[in-house]
Formats: sequence, structure tokens, C-alpha cells
Amino acid sequence: MKNKLYIVSVPIGNYDDITLRALKVLEETDVIICEEIKPAKRLLSHYKIDKELIPLNEHTEKEIVTDIIKKITGGKTAALISDAGTPLFSDPGTLLVKLAIVHNIKIIPVPGASSLLAALVGSGFDINNFYYYGWLSPKKEIRKSQLVKLKSLNELIVILETPYRLKNLLNDIEKVFGKNQHIVIAFKLTQPEEKFFRGNVSSVRKKIELQNLKGEFVFLIDNRKGNKNKHRSKL
Repeated sequence: MKNKLYIVSVPIGNYDDITLRALKVLEETDVIICEEIKPAKRLLSHYKIDKELIPLNEHTEKEIVTDIIKKITGGKTAALISDAGTPLFSDPGTLLVKLAIVHNIKIIPVPGASSLLAALVGSGFDINNFYYYGWLSPKKEIRKSQLVKLKSLNELIVILETPYRLKNLLNDIEKVFGKNQHIVIAFKLTQPEEKFFRGNVSSVRKKIELQNLKGEFVFLIDNRKGNKNKHRSKL
């Protein structure tokens, strides 16, 4: 395992989703690089793993990557994890991986839970092709401009957003795409409260507002022209 950097996927909500390979790597590695200390300690404590933790996030990445590279080239093994899901996917760590490649450190992905794939396979849409946009701008006018550009795409569009902007996003999508646009919201995936809201924007928005839901979600918009999916609005 020497001179290797493992990119280890961890659960997105349900601790049972950890893989046997991920547990083995985390147990055997010398150093675990995490997004934030507290979530990492909570996660590792659940699996009874105690390791040296190095926080790497948007505030520390530039300052800490050189020290991490020195540890690995000096003979230590390292595993990169995020707070949830797959590292580097909308998370910090890209600079570390690029620098590791420059120093001939072997990069080894350890795949696992993914909110993106979980949302897609549970959506009921044809997912052979899709367009992943990722995160929209938190600024209202920029977000609307981004949605207008997305509307021109003949694609199944996947968007990620923070829990507290779900209602605003629904309102913006209704204004840009129209109230009859078919969507799916995959809510709190892998957790006990997991739900799939399927239907047009208007009906889904009413359900969200009625239940006053707040939580992590993945947003899918089926903007393909001539789409023949005829899903009924249901949970």
C-alpha cells in the first residue's frame, strides 16, 4: 500500500452502505484525509476505526497538500474521504490528486455510494444519457440565467442544491420551464425519510410545501423533446 493515495467513497446517509473494501483500506491506511474533523470522527467511530486525521477543505487545501504529499512519498499511506459520498465530487481534493500524480503517487479509487446514481436509477426516467450540471448559483438572477440556458438542452438534466434552496429552486424552474415540466426530486437518499417526488413542477411543489420538507436532495428535469415517459405524480 506504500506511496498510494486511496480515494474512498463513504455512505451518503446510511452507514450500512460502506463497502468491505472501503473498511479494509480505512483500517490499514496510516493517515485519513477528511473534509471536516467532526463528521470524519463520527463516521470512523461508528466503524471503530481510530486514525490520524488531516482536514482538507476549501480553506486549507492549498496550505496542506504539500505536507500530505511529503507524508505519502515518505512511506505513509493515505486515504481521502469526504463528509459523505464520493470524494472530489463537488468536494475539495482535486489539487491533492493533481499533485500526487505529479509525484508519481498511485491514485486508487474505492467506489461506493453515490447520490447521483441513486437518484437516476430510482427516478423512473430513461437514464442511458443524461446531462449533469451540478450546483446552481446561490444568486437568484444568475441561477435563473443558468436555468434559461439549461432549458435549451434536449436532455435529462441533473442538478444538486442545498436543502434550504429547494422551494426557491422549484419556483424558478416553474417560471423558466413551466408548471407542466416533468421532474423528479430524490429526497434524503438512503435514509429512513427517503422519498421520490415524481410529477410536474406544480404538483411536486405543492407536496413539498404541504410537508414543509427540508433535507438533501437531487433534482432531475426531463427536458427531452418528445419524451414519452408517462409517470404519475406520486411518492
